[in-house]
Amino acid sequence: AWARVLATVSGRDDVVFGTVLFGRMNAGVGADRVPGLFINTLPVRVRVGAVGVGEALEGVRDQLAELLVHEHAPLTLAQQASGIPGGSPLFTSLFNYRHSRRRAAAPGPESDSAPGGVRMLLSRDATNYPVAVSVDDQESRFALIVDAVDPVDGQALCRLLHTCLDNLVTALEDHPGSSLSAVDVLDEAQHNQLLADWNDTAAEAGPEVPMVPELFAAQVARTPDAVAVVQAGVRVSYAELEVRANRLAHFLRVQGVRAERVVGLCLPRGVEMLVGILAVWKAGAGYLPLDPGQPAERIAFQLRDSGAVLTLTTQQKLGSIPADGHRLVAVDDTVVAAQIEAAPVEAPEGVVLSGQVAYVIYTSGSTGRPKGVVVTHGGLVNYVSSVPARIGFGSPQGRFAVLQGQATDLGNTTVFASLVGGGELHFLDEEAVTDPAAVRGYLTGHGIDCLKAVPSHVAALGADAVESVESLVLGGEAAPTGLVRELLGSGEGRSVFNHYGPTETTIGVATTALTAEQVAAGVVPVGTPVANTRFYVLDGSLRPVPPGVAGELYVAGVQLARGYVGQPGLTGERFVACPFGGAGERMYRTGDRARWTAEGQVVFAGRADDQVKIRGFRIEPGEVQTALSAHPQLAQVAVVTREDSPGDVRLIAYVVAAADAVTDALPGDVRDFALGRLPEYMVPSAVVVLDELPLTVSGKLDRKALPAPEYAAGGGRGPASVQEEILCQAFAQVLGLPAVGVDDDFFALGGHSLLATRLISEVREQLGAELPIRAVFAARTPAGLAAQLAHQGNSRPRVRPALRPMRSQEES
Repeated sequence: AWARVLATVSGRDDVVFGTVLFGRMNAGVGADRVPGLFINTLPVRVRVGAVGVGEALEGVRDQLAELLVHEHAPLTLAQQASGIPGGSPLFTSLFNYRHSRRRAAAPGPESDSAPGGVRMLLSRDATNYPVAVSVDDQESRFALIVDAVDPVDGQALCRLLHTCLDNLVTALEDHPGSSLSAVDVLDEAQHNQLLADWNDTAAEAGPEVPMVPELFAAQVARTPDAVAVVQAGVRVSYAELEVRANRLAHFLRVQGVRAERVVGLCLPRGVEMLVGILAVWKAGAGYLPLDPGQPAERIAFQLRDSGAVLTLTTQQKLGSIPADGHRLVAVDDTVVAAQIEAAPVEAPEGVVLSGQVAYVIYTSGSTGRPKGVVVTHGGLVNYVSSVPARIGFGSPQGRFAVLQGQATDLGNTTVFASLVGGGELHFLDEEAVTDPAAVRGYLTGHGIDCLKAVPSHVAALGADAVESVESLVLGGEAAPTGLVRELLGSGEGRSVFNHYGPTETTIGVATTALTAEQVAAGVVPVGTPVANTRFYVLDGSLRPVPPGVAGELYVAGVQLARGYVGQPGLTGERFVACPFGGAGERMYRTGDRARWTAEGQVVFAGRADDQVKIRGFRIEPGEVQTALSAHPQLAQVAVVTREDSPGDVRLIAYVVAAADAVTDALPGDVRDFALGRLPEYMVPSAVVVLDELPLTVSGKLDRKALPAPEYAAGGGRGPASVQEEILCQAFAQVLGLPAVGVDDDFFALGGHSLLATRLISEVREQLGAELPIRAVFAARTPAGLAAQLAHQGNSRPRVRPALRPMRSQEES
């Protein structure tokens, strides 16, 4: 029973705990022999997930019998015999069974009498281990005594052990062949709390609920002249947006677009993309957002894999999209534009059903190829009906700002909440969204009420850049406590929310308002499930784990995506049968580890696999590794993530060169190779060339033996001016390097778009100069930026050129 409880709280099927052995020994010889006691502690191993209850009991008995041979052996010898180094404990929990014919004493004030003749007692006595469990087998009852150090909840362990013991006895009597992992450690009340009470989210849903296109049309009818979208100073009303979408929808119908078809959208962010989305829906189809900045090979794959019937784009972007027999339609082509303009202004006839595809979005895939997630209208309407009011986006006529494009889910929260709620949607210029001064100026100048952003993006901009926003929503990656503390401390009357949800669960399925009390306790919860959604935190046997214990998070409910395009095997692996729902109900295996708090909030606890979020983008290192393996000069490739500086997660490639490769130029060649096949955010920050990849004794990659990347910087000529010297210091400060040379490339040294934002801020601070973010991408080196500043002629060094110490993301 104790092994089963240990397996639950540790998340391991294979557990080892120390068993205290009591015995008698005789001291002296002849008539002087005196009986005495000896005590020793030796390890017992139980593989909880692989054995039946009867087999487990026999296995423990056999181990104890074998251990008696070593009853006088010191624990240090047992440690050596186990093969575990002295720096690692052989076990961290003790189990002590004592049998006595004494009548049990009456329960004391610290004890908890439970039914079935079991007395539970919590002790805080000094112990060398975090948890020690003693069982007093007395004449009339068992006494379970738990010695636990803070913060281990000894009372909870007592309850788990009592429940497990009761269920184990029943299993041994009735079905000894059943698996030990199937023995429950939670009582009925705890089961109800985890499975029902904290998942009581039922709300109106079904085919009679209007879908998002209908909700938008209803909003147009209510406020036709209200401003729907603002972009680059141009204001578009709800009525105008509706008319433009209706005309384009009729055009698509003429092109053969129908229900369950997919239409690619490679359109400029903002008004054009919104018109395209609404038009595709009104035509009955689903849309596929495409980012023209991604490599052509990746775009071509998405078009083939999704089965898109055509792609809407502009003449400017035609060259960015590989045709390969695929039909491209430029909406600004003279002939096409005339056909669209001549189409009816009324919406096409037809009804969008709950199960139809709303959109397909591609995410990184662990198998080496991106996977297309098919989101339905039913999931989307549940989202817009439930979530906006929970994150402060529910007020009518609110002003919403959009920082992200629609090629990922990051920007969809704000867009759909505004369109169905009568809000005013503001699209910031793509180059301005990484400029702290530009963002701060726009949000303040336009009275923006609501904003959703990735925590790392907010950290790069600075808390003061978003302090005017009334409702700030963080999502896309885990929010560090330091950043949340700073955000809660700035912006009077502003609310900060956390929002969680993989793409497979339609944008987001958990929300919460963050508080100073949570941050003070070191906790940033992702929240509670939204309407018609249920969360299950389960162990490896799909059993619920107690509050406070980490398990894998599964999500069930109406917001689950249909699955992955053309990958039934992967769909079946991630969308599994739900053992807690009705017939045919599914739940999505997120791969995220999480735990319930005592208050019913869910807290993110890391990943169960290698997937990582970098700047809000989901990345499978396996896909990057597969792409790099195609490089002709590489014999072996391993791609991992490193966090050598707190809060700065980077993707690093370790490679072994082929026999005929020129290793000096290999890192740069590999990065260029990756840029031609992967999005910018998936390109490794560094490429480290090794003679061979380090392996463990079992033949797997030894991640701990991989060296930290060394960014070669500081070579070449010295600074030729005060500006160049200050810029070299700014580069080094932002990149976390001891020195940077005037001709060193910012991005080759591990820089990326968010670090470029910090660099722009440093340049403004130290030189009093305003540079657009695109200047960093164009110039790339201190010398190049100095030349741009000289051309502008408006920069001036500060009196104090020394730079401020760089703060970690946690500190910021």
